[in-house]
Amino acid sequence: MALTSLLSEPAPAKINLFLHVTGRRPDGYHLLDSLVIFAPVGDLITAEPAETLTLTIDGPFAAALQTDPDNLVLRAARALAHHAGIPPCARLRLTKNLPVASGIGGGSADAAATLRLLTRLWHLPPPPPALALTLGADVPVCLAKTPARMQGIGETLGPAPSIPAFGLVLVNPGIAVPTPAVFKARTGPFRPPADLPAAWPDATTMARSLATCANDLEPPAIALSPVIATVLEALRAEPATRLARMSGSGATCLALCPTAATATAIAQKLARTGWWTWGGGVAAHANAT
Repeated sequence: MALTSLLSEPAPAKINLFLHVTGRRPDGYHLLDSLVIFAPVGDLITAEPAETLTLTIDGPFAAALQTDPDNLVLRAARALAHHAGIPPCARLRLTKNLPVASGIGGGSADAAATLRLLTRLWHLPPPPPALALTLGADVPVCLAKTPARMQGIGETLGPAPSIPAFGLVLVNPGIAVPTPAVFKARTGPFRPPADLPAAWPDATTMARSLATCANDLEPPAIALSPVIATVLEALRAEPATRLARMSGSGATCLALCPTAATATAIAQKLARTGWWTWGGGVAAHANAT
């Protein structure tokens, strides 16, 4: 049987369980404090050897990227090749399962998966986080692909609290929300970093603790796209929902539930034309410290 040289790498959705805007640098970049986890749903990158660098895009949300001649997958490939001093040669395919510009790190997760994948294809050492940061603020945490406390502009990563298994619902109302516009629309004072425990024993306790935090980008995103409030109202109306808020800069919203089964049921119930919904379980994660 012939061996295949095709390699694949998942690009899981990045979820901000809270997001505080803690300040702003002189260069205009906002400083953040966020707890990031990864859901078992996402895009997929495949790669195989080739004489040039090419990218094919398929999947349910491929059309939104077809007009972009230089998306983050290609930029990541070129950046890694330049860092390694080699020509960027690979046949890449992106299967786009996540909505575009949706606050769950689709492009950043794709770039990070490309870096992980091409280090395998090209037999390179792991890329430094500094290289990932040149591709976007969320790329370093997506490169690590593990729950983390993300601060600064995204370059400062620390351990997350120990997280119990829980159910997660994701709902996107079918709209793209540009991150720069949301930050520009944000008003009000900055918020201090969150005070988090070392661990949460169960999903309900975790949701109660996270309810003392916020997503500071939720109000400006709702002002720009009021349908986000409609999604949050629908999630909060479900008896099994322990916490509902927007992820990242939107428009995807999340709900925490006690079990994967309840999350799946809510996602199925809220499914409607034009909305993207997903529900399932997130595995427990022990704090590395």
